Amino acid sequence: MQKNNMTSVTDFKLLGFQVSQNIRILMFFLLLVIYCWTISMNFLIITLVSTIKNLHTPMYFFLTQLFINDILLTSDIAPNTLHILLNNGGTITFVDCITQLYFFSASEASECLILTMMSYDRYVAICNPLRYTSIMTDGHCMILAATSWLLGFSVMLMTIITTSKLNFCGPNMIDHFFCDLIPLLDISCSDTFIVQMEISLLRIPLVFIPIFIIILSYAKIIFTTLRIPSSTGRQKAFSTCSSHLIVVSIFYWTMFSVYVFPTRGKTLSISKSLSLLYTVFTPLINPIIYSLKNSDIKKALQERIYKHLRR
Repeated sequence: MQKNNMTSVTDFKLLGFQVSQNIRILMFFLLLVIYCWTISMNFLIITLVSTIKNLHTPMYFFLTQLFINDILLTSDIAPNTLHILLNNGGTITFVDCITQLYFFSASEASECLILTMMSYDRYVAICNPLRYTSIMTDGHCMILAATSWLLGFSVMLMTIITTSKLNFCGPNMIDHFFCDLIPLLDISCSDTFIVQMEISLLRIPLVFIPIFIIILSYAKIIFTTLRIPSSTGRQKAFSTCSSHLIVVSIFYWTMFSVYVFPTRGKTLSISKSLSLLYTVFTPLINPIIYSLKNSDIKKALQERIYKHLRR
């Protein structure tokens, strides 16, 4: 059977995790709890930011964009992974595989850009506090957020289209728990040079330039903060950036471990564990980090709970 993209493979077998049934059942319930908790926590903070006027600031606006992206990312991966854990593997059609790959890669690209916008916001707030309100206007924030989403989803579409035109003539086994690009290229019968070249080129605007902007922003933030005479002022300035810096470090460490640093000699189990970390656990950790280290969100949450209990 030939498809319009000249591939003889109409579906793929996702092998998932080659572990015992008891471990898979344990992983299933753990992942189910994590997924439900992630969706609940992200929606909770999005609701708080949207309904409480004190949180209507650029920093929290970008935070909601990050959490919306996290919901999209984990919802793209977790449900099918739960199915794979229950059935010791699963079958996914070619179209569904490409669709999952697109939303995964686009959300990852968008997150790189959103984190960059958040670092720019902190840079303006600390290094140019007198001009903060005039620079980070509602219109400016909307443009930055829209640019992050449009650039992430439009740029990755080019790579997905090129990938969908590759030939897959068998085997159709993907030793992973979702349709990731690297294992998909490994089973292709076509020359993947063009796709790999596109990926290398796209790393510049989607990964390396954002990282450069983040590092430059925090270098200027640190330099400015160290010039603050009072220790209380320095501590307050650092505290506004600590949550974002932790989230950025976790995100880029896991992404670089899988996609940027050489993977030769890395076992599949380690690769899957790292993939599980940034597709499932990172969206869980992000709202926890911002909730624990952000007094405004904790105060807003306490007020909402108090109002709810008084009813």
